[in-house]
Amino acid sequence: MQISTQNIKELREKTGAGVIDCKNALSEACGDFEKACDLLVKRGIAIAEKKQERVAKNGLIETYVHLGGKIGVMLEVNCETDFVARTDEFKKLAHEIALQVAAMAPKYISQEEILEGTDTDPKETCLLLQPFIKDPTKTIKDLITESIAKIGENIKVRRFVRFELGLNSGEE
Repeated sequence: MQISTQNIKELREKTGAGVIDCKNALSEACGDFEKACDLLVKRGIAIAEKKQERVAKNGLIETYVHLGGKIGVMLEVNCETDFVARTDEFKKLAHEIALQVAAMAPKYISQEEILEGTDTDPKETCLLLQPFIKDPTKTIKDLITESIAKIGENIKVRRFVRFELGLNSGEE
């Protein structure tokens, strides 16, 4: 089956996967674009799972102050190398996560941080489980997993703090 370069290009733009990976996925899916996307997503998840145990000690601190200066976020996102921390892709991911924290006010990074007996909905209070504000079909964890597959390094949200004018820590 002949795979057009236009289809490869579109799949690459949508998934961020390499040209050869896109061509192979389209061939495997017999030219079906959606099937090829699913294949690449599954492969990306597998890649991300393999990288989860790797140490992520480099990264950056991202700050965001919402228009009007009433809400601010400071966020630490880590990766494996300083080289990756300086890429536009990684900086964009950190910024997107900072926007999420400003908009959705999570209290925890993951469900593991919630104390036993706490009455809270993890999908609302855990950053990684929240639907991404720019694409509610994905969670923040999905967004990070996609970035791990594209970048090729482990990525972790280490910590964040959200400030809102007039609120003390722990107030709502």
